[in-house]
Amino acid sequence: MATPKKRSSRSRRNNRRAHDALKLPKISKCAKTGLPKLSHRVCEDSGYYGKDKKVFEVEERL
Repeated sequence: MATPKKRSSRSRRNNRRAHDALKLPKISKCAKTGLPKLSHRVCEDSGYYGKDKKVFEVEERL
């Protein structure tokens, strides 16, 4: 099994871990309803992907 020849410093260890933090999801507005939605996904309230591409029909909610 491979073992390190020298001990890694705190600085090198922390620089390696710098990209491990969780990132917030990218939220955009729906072009039809203005409600928040995840980017590059179909809006569940309107059924549209973007301004003019309709993906599915939405039933009316009570």
